Amino acid sequence: MPSRRTVLAATAGVTAGLAVGTGADAFGAGDTNSDDRRLQAIVARMTIEEKVGQLFVVRFYGHSATDPDQADVDANLKEIGVRTAAELIGKYRVGGIIYFTWTHNTRDPQQIAELSNGIQRASLTQPRGLPVLIATDQEHGAVCRIGRPATLFPGAMAMGAGGSRTDARTLGRISGAELRAMGVRQDYSPDADVNVNPANPIIGVRSFGAGPDAVGDLVAAEVQGYRDAGVAATVKHFPGHGDTAVDSHTGFPVITHSRELWEKLDAVPFRAAIAAGVDSVMTAHIQFPALDGSGDPATLSQPVLTGILRGELGYDGVVVTDSLGMAGVRTEYGDDRVPVLALKAGVDQLLDPPHLDVAWNAVLKAVRDGELTEARLDESVLRILRLKSRLGLLDRPYVNTKDVGRVVGAARHLAAADRIAERTTTLLVNEGGLLPLSPRTHGTVLVVGADPASPSGTTGPPTGVLAAALTELGFAATASATGLDPSAADVDRAVAAARGADAVVVGTYNVTAGGGQQRLVERLVATGVPVVAVAVRNPYDVARLPSLKACLATYSWTDVELRAAARVIAGRVAPHGRLPVPVQRADDPAQVLYPIGHGLTY
Repeated sequence: MPSRRTVLAATAGVTAGLAVGTGADAFGAGDTNSDDRRLQAIVARMTIEEKVGQLFVVRFYGHSATDPDQADVDANLKEIGVRTAAELIGKYRVGGIIYFTWTHNTRDPQQIAELSNGIQRASLTQPRGLPVLIATDQEHGAVCRIGRPATLFPGAMAMGAGGSRTDARTLGRISGAELRAMGVRQDYSPDADVNVNPANPIIGVRSFGAGPDAVGDLVAAEVQGYRDAGVAATVKHFPGHGDTAVDSHTGFPVITHSRELWEKLDAVPFRAAIAAGVDSVMTAHIQFPALDGSGDPATLSQPVLTGILRGELGYDGVVVTDSLGMAGVRTEYGDDRVPVLALKAGVDQLLDPPHLDVAWNAVLKAVRDGELTEARLDESVLRILRLKSRLGLLDRPYVNTKDVGRVVGAARHLAAADRIAERTTTLLVNEGGLLPLSPRTHGTVLVVGADPASPSGTTGPPTGVLAAALTELGFAATASATGLDPSAADVDRAVAAARGADAVVVGTYNVTAGGGQQRLVERLVATGVPVVAVAVRNPYDVARLPSLKACLATYSWTDVELRAAARVIAGRVAPHGRLPVPVQRADDPAQVLYPIGHGLTY
């Protein structure tokens, strides 16, 4: 942990004369006009190259800013042309960094905090050095970059099933406090998409649900929680990614909503987020003809970003692209044109370009050639600096590494996550009052089913977690994973084991018609042994499992949701969740099997 004197020396060239708040306590406070004049003075002293750098949020490999493992050095050299994060910052003067698990940035909280300090040190020791805005995707549930021992909450659709604005704000406040303790000041969460398409391959349970007003309420509450913690929330994916059947990572989705439907559906949560003071908005790589008939993705659309988001919705905060490495934004233009067109459309931050040297030099060239004016760069740089100022980065860029263990994964935080999860578990089917199970009548339990990889890489496997939780509750539970697509032999083994059990709990994950999971459940039910299904991702699984007498939905498969489901199965807590999306009949999707708001209790 650098000393206060070291911090002041490193930032003297930037913060001399600045009084822009002292962190979370001053978040959003202060003399805005005075701050702006001081920030404008910083912008006036910057070179064009430094301004271009401020617009980029980039990834790198390694757990350390200066001393990564050799494999990460090699990956950095291959992809970015530098050895370390410190060299990356020195060469490109980037204003933002994004952490990923797969780039080996997030081993443990203490390491993350030290990495964050190393990044800040590398930037602040540059001429006219500025603090870096460090971000990650900590949505909770299905998308989570920092795992245990950090506190992991239920995901968005689970929170939608709970329906509590208080719980959503608590999630944002606790998650934000833990991120801030590790030096992460911007979270690419919450998801403001209204998921009205059950076949959506990329949003799904990352959305709070299918009701625009309910989604808007929870989005606003979570944004407020992050603001309470002094962390910038980021709502995504504008203008709305909830009705697609194509993944924008691999294709180019088209939204066919009318302008009127967009106003009533997609726009509602974004308006709520803006009213709640959200600090950044992420764009979607989708085509939305009713909003812009050019065929360009929204990320590159001046009518969508400047006309609607800034003009009609009155938003003047930071606009960040979704990853520029995704196929949805690379279908029509080269990697040199995409960042320039995004800036012309109204974007401020350019996230994760596939080739940083190409993108950085393309923006610089566009300014030198007059396609982009320096005044246009100044607008975005000033917005970014305003955000850094509100977050306290200009005064306190470093974190106290001694605080990490006290804050991240604190017992009170973990307890809050458990209690919130209990309020989200949804009981969809309970014929004949099969649930709750009692150890006295169903003492031996077999847990089978899918074991998808943990979203954070640090929880699970689901069958093991459920079996362990049930054992702690007095059952004799054993786990036997059968996979995402059980073979005939897998099914036979599970059925043979079930005949020696008093009950079977089966975890399902995106059941398909005629698939192995469907056959597994049907064969288990046919044994006559009581079967309880736990849909660990999409609640739509229940529509393909009509023979079930009991089915729960958890909406994600991290430990906190699964342990709550076990407590519901055992009757230690009553189920309180209500479906935030409708479940259609599998044989007739035009008919609703279970409507929004459905949920049983006992």
